[in-house]
Amino acid sequence: MMVCGWVMAFSCAVAAQSGRIQPTPTPVDDPVRVVTEEIKLNVLGFDENGDFFRGVTEKDLVITENDVLHVPESVRRLPANVLIVMDTGGELRSIKSLDTTRKVAFGVVNNLRPGDSISIMQYSDKAEIVGEWSEDKAESVAAIKRTKFGRRSVFVDALKLATDYLLKSNLQNKHLVLITDGTDSFGRSSEKFDAFRRLLTTDISVHVLSYTEMESADIEPRTKSTSNTPPPKAMPDEIAATLPNGVRDKGVKIGPTINLDRTLIKKMKARKLDLETSQEQLEKLAENTNGEFILPAGIEEMKEKAALVARMIDSSYVVTYTPKIPVVANRGIAERTIFVTSKRPGLVVQARRKLITDRSDNKN
Repeated sequence: MMVCGWVMAFSCAVAAQSGRIQPTPTPVDDPVRVVTEEIKLNVLGFDENGDFFRGVTEKDLVITENDVLHVPESVRRLPANVLIVMDTGGELRSIKSLDTTRKVAFGVVNNLRPGDSISIMQYSDKAEIVGEWSEDKAESVAAIKRTKFGRRSVFVDALKLATDYLLKSNLQNKHLVLITDGTDSFGRSSEKFDAFRRLLTTDISVHVLSYTEMESADIEPRTKSTSNTPPPKAMPDEIAATLPNGVRDKGVKIGPTINLDRTLIKKMKARKLDLETSQEQLEKLAENTNGEFILPAGIEEMKEKAALVARMIDSSYVVTYTPKIPVVANRGIAERTIFVTSKRPGLVVQARRKLITDRSDNKN
């Protein structure tokens, strides 16, 4: 996101001609330090019909950083580097399934354009890369098929690993796709906050396909002692249909049901609150990193919206500019709110970024 170059000027002796005594070099007590900064962000460009707008240039865009106007220095369309993070665990999951998560991941991979580089991560009991960077979609599909469910959900560890993985090499046009409910089995709200905040110090765009709405709706009846929602059937319809008439499930009685398990009610309430908090956090993260936040009400909608995420990723331009207020002018942690708008007729731009910079005294 920010590239700082440090130029140190030193006094040195000029090589003398052969046979002459060379003077002793004179040290410079106060080296001259020149700082160059560049801020990089992904900008989406569409036409008025919502299709990708080709040929965007520096002259087409206006950047506003904390209400100060800036001019882009470069606008480039580059292949995307897309890390897909699959939530494959959680002891209290009810709607989230490995099959659905895989199908959503397939949908993202299959709809990305040729030339994009894709990597696959899964997390449950631990976070791990299951598919390294590749432009071969068949390799990414194979990696998705290798994913497995686990009992726990180490979401915080997954965020940390994903950020490290995207930053460890000199990648550009970086995108993180989270297929998740955003909850962590061990709570760790403070670490989770730090992991979200760290992403705001990068140029990574975060896109979310969230299970939170579906999970919350499913457990809602279990958060109350009395419910008008009938309990789940003892056996699936396809199994009941194979049994003799005398032993078939006669169905459930429609009417109020009473749950006396106070421990379960308390656990379900805590789970629902966790989902609601995670939903708010994930939506804010996507918004502040110029990503797409998808909150489907059902499984089929979630699978369908995978193509939309891929389309948004492939509508990105990488834009750079030099801030008029340099980072070195800040002391401590500073926030920069960046908007990019269009001044070209027919070009619709989507670009909002919250950037956090840290120039605390204890930082190098």
